[in-house]
Amino acid sequence: MSKVDEFEELRPLLFSIAYRILGSVSEAEDAVQETWLRFDGSATRPTSAKAFLSAVVTRISIDVLRSARVRREQYVGPWFPEPLLSDPYEDPARSVELADSVSIAALLLLERLTPLERAVFLMREVFAFGFDEIAGAVGRSEAACRQLLVRARRHMEAGRPRFEADREERQKLAARFFDALKDGDVVGLRDLLAADVQLVGDGGGKAPQLAKALVGAERVARVLSTVFPLLSRIDVTFEPQEVNGQPGAIFRDRDGKVLHILALDVLDGQIQTIRTILNPDKLGHVGPVADAWAIDRELKRERRRG
Repeated sequence: MSKVDEFEELRPLLFSIAYRILGSVSEAEDAVQETWLRFDGSATRPTSAKAFLSAVVTRISIDVLRSARVRREQYVGPWFPEPLLSDPYEDPARSVELADSVSIAALLLLERLTPLERAVFLMREVFAFGFDEIAGAVGRSEAACRQLLVRARRHMEAGRPRFEADREERQKLAARFFDALKDGDVVGLRDLLAADVQLVGDGGGKAPQLAKALVGAERVARVLSTVFPLLSRIDVTFEPQEVNGQPGAIFRDRDGKVLHILALDVLDGQIQTIRTILNPDKLGHVGPVADAWAIDRELKRERRRG
């Protein structure tokens, strides 16, 4: 097998590792490309391409994350990962771990960890690498990696997200939610929301917010039932789409450009959290991005018309 074929076979795994460490599609793709350049430039072929490439992409991602954290501390408003519409890596033996670890809630929880803890946790708990491989990837002893894993598990267990286990039930509830959203049905929306539901958006200071962070079924239902019918009047449409393994939707302007992406956390037959990703820097990998400020101006005109 050629180097190119070997690398392409492992590309989905490498992207999945990098994305979970970085929470960014664009940065993960860059890390994978840099991994290829190092592999291609190596004079020798490693005994295990999987071990070698996984170690390289992990080290690159750790370095990128360290610098990214400084930027995230200065981020305007809540920071969410770039939305991932489909995970390219599949492993039937690890399907539950892979699905849980890619959710927005899980990625936000991983932000509590140091870059090393995050890498060790993901390599062991999600991708099932041996401690010898992890030690080689992060440049620490096996004993140190075990300690890093213990600390990471402690942080993760404290806030580990829970989701509706039955995917079919989750999708049915999401379909009812989007029907009620389309109709501006405040009662229908309220019935689907947990009492302490949160509505929160990530605009990064680069897009208008649909609303400030809201808590509570009544408040969230009223805002949603007011805003989204207005959006439909200015030809904003949405299509249901799985986002980071959970129910969601892509909203588009009249030209089909991406306005924002919405994701739902569903548990115990209710929607617990609604997240909207509006920062245009996080939407470009999905497609051409709409002018959210222009949409906001149109929306305000529609409100004045009543």
